[in-house]
Amino acid sequence: MEKKGFGVTKEGVEVTEYIMQNANGMSLSVIDLGATITSIKKTGSDGKLYDVVLGYDNPVDYQNNTFYFGAVIGRNANRIDHARITLDGKTYALEVNDNENNLHSGAKGFHALIWEVEKEEAQSIAFRCLSRDREQDFPGNMTAKVTYTLTDADEVVIAYEAVSDQTTVANFTNHSYFNLDGHTSGNVEEHELVIMASRYTPVIDSKAIPTGEIVSVAGTPMDFREMKKIGTEIGADYAQLKYAGGYDHNYVLDGADGTMQLAARARAAHSGICMEVYTDCVGIQFYAGNFVKEHMGKEGASYGFRHGFCLETQYFPNAINEKNFKTPVLRPGETYQTTTKYCFKCVE
Repeated sequence: MEKKGFGVTKEGVEVTEYIMQNANGMSLSVIDLGATITSIKKTGSDGKLYDVVLGYDNPVDYQNNTFYFGAVIGRNANRIDHARITLDGKTYALEVNDNENNLHSGAKGFHALIWEVEKEEAQSIAFRCLSRDREQDFPGNMTAKVTYTLTDADEVVIAYEAVSDQTTVANFTNHSYFNLDGHTSGNVEEHELVIMASRYTPVIDSKAIPTGEIVSVAGTPMDFREMKKIGTEIGADYAQLKYAGGYDHNYVLDGADGTMQLAARARAAHSGICMEVYTDCVGIQFYAGNFVKEHMGKEGASYGFRHGFCLETQYFPNAINEKNFKTPVLRPGETYQTTTKYCFKCVE
């Protein structure tokens, strides 16, 4: 494990970057601000090393930009309708930060916290943080933990845990933006993608809150059951795509039963890098980077519209308020646990 200074936050807090490397020369870098993935470097089929996630060179850029590059999201990933939840008969008002909704837990979400390093090994690091009662407007003192492991099979494994002293919400994810041709290579519409989901949760309108229905993808541009380019139908005259400016939808994973299963596979023709996503979650949010505005990222790279895509494992959006969805409620005495694995390989 290599450690080095990553600069200071706007508040003057020092941030540290932790760099792991496996036997194959693949590396994973994370910082304690937001327990954020800053870099994943993988050798392509041409023998060149590609950094396949978007990011920044300093903490302030992570704080100033609202795209959540690489961060752990919690206590609740995705959107909550009208920024309100009800637990055990009591209603809690959350921060409104997205079209009358709460998105990714607001300004004091996990992405904004400095995480404590609980344990570090050559190819693994565990971060811990305390989210105090009502700190994000959610009830309960929550202790959260995320462990990153880089295996010699070229896997990035992310394991989450949490406990709380009051009934609360627990729905974590990682918000990395992937570009398998390298973070400097621009638009990802030529990437090919398959999602192991025959159904998805349509949204009501541009506020991106699900209707509560779970509907088939068959015969629609939402269908990724067979490998196709992200850009093939992203501009189709289809209401769901128009609401979100492209793909930004939750897919209902087929056969989800709480065990690890293949959820998605993406590949890039230029680098030859393929990424498979395994998870024990019920859903996965496919976001094609429709709202990323042009700005400067790490190493002087210019990022913009659809320069990266996200595959965020999760409970369904607004699940806490939707009776038709599996609930992300965590009660005292229970432990929230979930694991997601990003597996990298090369294809000819």
